[in-house]
Amino acid sequence: MISLPDLHQRLIDQKCRTIALQAPEGLKRYLPRLAGELRNLGYEVIISGDPCYGACDLDLRARDMADVLVHIGHTPVDETKGVLYELWPVDGDLSVISQVIPRLAGKKVGLVTTVQHIHLLSDAAEILRHAGIEPVIASPSPRTPCNGQVLGCSFDAARKTQAEEIIFLGTGLFHPTGIKLATGARVFACDPITGRIEEPDADRLLRVRFGLIQKAQSAESYGIIVSSKTGQCRSALADHLCRLSDKAYKIMLREVTPDQLLNLGFPCYVNTACPRLAYDDQVRFSVPILTPIEFEIVCGVRDFEHYRVDEIV
Repeated sequence: MISLPDLHQRLIDQKCRTIALQAPEGLKRYLPRLAGELRNLGYEVIISGDPCYGACDLDLRARDMADVLVHIGHTPVDETKGVLYELWPVDGDLSVISQVIPRLAGKKVGLVTTVQHIHLLSDAAEILRHAGIEPVIASPSPRTPCNGQVLGCSFDAARKTQAEEIIFLGTGLFHPTGIKLATGARVFACDPITGRIEEPDADRLLRVRFGLIQKAQSAESYGIIVSSKTGQCRSALADHLCRLSDKAYKIMLREVTPDQLLNLGFPCYVNTACPRLAYDDQVRFSVPILTPIEFEIVCGVRDFEHYRVDEIV
């Protein structure tokens, strides 16, 4: 939960009276209650109901209708003005860190997490130190302003550790798989909610991606997707990709859905928007959705041996 008194003070400091609220899908249900509490404090409130997938997906229309957009659950990925960021910490059981220690081969380990569990990182590091393990937590980067923070589009904090083993404290295997591809390290996914410990199988993902690359090589044309979202727009990268093939066409989209791509009719797309579209959502699409690196392989300017995970830098 966010601290209403702290948020109220920040709004007073900025002399705000009309507030737009935005939250990702898992937190949207809390917005009506927060809106009611803010209204009781004298604010006029607008709730953004459009889909939201992160701080890269700000509702600028709602922001322009208010004095400020309060974005809940993420940290900033760029310098968009008129936005206040409120974290939504999620607690968990750190005994999962103790349980992974016997599986470590060395005495030094990288330690990373997502923003929801950032507040747990120092305690997790202390557990490792008590067991004689040196935890390495990387400093912030432009897209990840917290120590040890990773995003689905940025694994810089994992690379900076330069560790041969990395612990990811969080839920799911998407981030751990990306970390493994980005670093080559042995990665342990430690879930503080379920208590599960897993090692991601990056080779399986690579086999799937290789199959998509092979299928894409016979495509008659390619749609190069460019996002209109502030934190996802990689227009210069799309221009570079279009120069690689006279069969490539630039497409501007805000929401990338199966219906939209089906209506456009391209036999293959290249995604420069959120990297998770290609990796996580490929099963939703009937045609290959390549990453920029994969399209370079299709065009013959990169070998598969030099494959890299797609990140927004």
